[in-house]
Amino acid sequence: MGQKKDLTGSEKSKIVRYLAEGCSSLKIAKLLKRDHRTIKRFIQNSQQGRKKRVEKPRRKITAHELRKVKRAAAKMPLATSLAIFQSCNITGVPKSTRCAILRDMAKVRKAERRPPLNKTHKLKCQDWAKKYLKTDFSKVLWTDEMRVSLDGPDGWAHGWIGKGQRAPVPLRRQQGGGGVLVWAGIIKDELVGPFRVEDGVKLNSQSYCQFLEDTFFKQWYRKKSASFKKNMIFMQDNAPSHASKYSTAWLARKGIKEEKLMTWPPCSPDLNPIENLWSIIKCEIYKEGKQYTSLNSVWEAVVAAARNVDGEQIKTLTESMDGRLLSVLAKKGGYIGR
Repeated sequence: MGQKKDLTGSEKSKIVRYLAEGCSSLKIAKLLKRDHRTIKRFIQNSQQGRKKRVEKPRRKITAHELRKVKRAAAKMPLATSLAIFQSCNITGVPKSTRCAILRDMAKVRKAERRPPLNKTHKLKCQDWAKKYLKTDFSKVLWTDEMRVSLDGPDGWAHGWIGKGQRAPVPLRRQQGGGGVLVWAGIIKDELVGPFRVEDGVKLNSQSYCQFLEDTFFKQWYRKKSASFKKNMIFMQDNAPSHASKYSTAWLARKGIKEEKLMTWPPCSPDLNPIENLWSIIKCEIYKEGKQYTSLNSVWEAVVAAARNVDGEQIKTLTESMDGRLLSVLAKKGGYIGR
């Protein structure tokens, strides 16, 4: 008779029924054609029951130490419990006790993805919304860069797994794997780009302007009519390479100056509709936990995903600007959550 490792649920039910009928463990083993030791072990474990967890007494923390911990937790956001207690010179406290104490005065949170807005930021957002409230946004070119990695953003590779199936193991790399920096723009119902920044190039003022010259101006802007160029408004955020004196002067020589260059409020990525385009593209290229083995393959995926974004989707994004400005005013310069 071959010995098996585990009893099935059906076999366990039969053992309980046979025991209730007065059968011995040896007879049950013969009826189920299982090893006698397996049956005896199951019966013994069932009779022993589950051991109760013994709660160890917590180390007593004084009221003075509690105040020190509370102040440290406020000064050290996202710190570990060990780091907080060490900063207070409180030693010898086990992790379970540290966490139990901190639960009364704090909670575990992830870092905020959005930059904080202070009073000045909010006032500038409101001023910006009032300035452009009557603008024809179909004439605004919304631009931005996006970096895509081989593995996608942390925490994206999740979803439903069928019962009995194992979750796929993500590819792990010794050295990050790098990424690709992509630039694009949207205007009305048209996508400009995407264009790939050369690998290894750090975008400072000079390299940013040269990149625009080689891609945006030569491949797209130059082909447009004089009336289009006269009415187009160029939008870019306040990244150092964008807002520097060098870049501003260079764009002015290209005819993009004064009212043709949109001013942008600080810390306001939620106001730029192209951020929603990046979300659409990232959801497509990283769906089902997709990973890539080379920078060229992830770039090809970006290009393919961008081609699948139709004009109606882009038009929906650009036409949302009137509503965004009204939301900014309604929230007094706060985040609009788009």
